[in-house]
This record gives sequence, structure tokens and C-alpha cells, in this order.
Amino acid sequence: MALLKGITIQLVGLTKTGTDPFGNPIYEEADINVENVLVSPASTDDIVNQLTLTGKKAVYTLAIPKGDTNDWEDKEVKFFGKRWRTFGFPTEGIEDLIPLDWNKKVMVERYG
Repeated sequence: MALLKGITIQLVGLTKTGTDPFGNPIYEEADINVENVLVSPASTDDIVNQLTLTGKKAVYTLAIPKGDTNDWEDKEVKFFGKRWRTFGFPTEGIEDLIPLDWNKKVMVERYG
């Protein structure tokens, strides 16, 4: 029996490094490696529903492992050699009631 195993993706975090002369914050990107993330193509229903509701085209759905505490709302991620952006609210189940290693999912669209 083959066990499911996800890939390592990079979640792009922003760290405030200062302010510009106009008082606007300056951020520096820092990649956070998140291991064991499942990546699956978005279903036709998800694509149509998200396009209708948000105007964004879902390409993949990411399954986030249990115990992850990162913020996934409207964040950039890197995998498959490309940049993506999460959108919508991550949906989360109760860890103890889900038998596998993942309890959160979030959709991504192509970005840059």
C-alpha cells in the first residue's frame, strides 16, 4: 500500500525592514518551507464557482498538513518552479476527526 506524501513548497512571508521617506513600510521577502503539502488540480466545479464568486480562476488546491500555523490567506507560494497566490479563506477541519495528515485546504491562482 502506497502512502500519500506531499511536496515541499515555499510560502512567501514578508518581514517589515523599515519605512520609506513617506512613512510607508518596506518589506523583505523570506521563504518559509512547508513540507508535505498535497497539490491537486482544481475541479471543474471549483473553477466555475470561484470564477463566479471572486473573479479569480482556481488552478490548484493545496492541502496543508495538520499542525501548520502559517497564515495562508492571500499569500504568495512557490512550487513547480512558478509563483502562485492563495485566495479565499482556507477551509479547516477538526484535526482529531480527520484520519490523514491534512486538515486545511486553500485554492491558488497563477501569479507572476
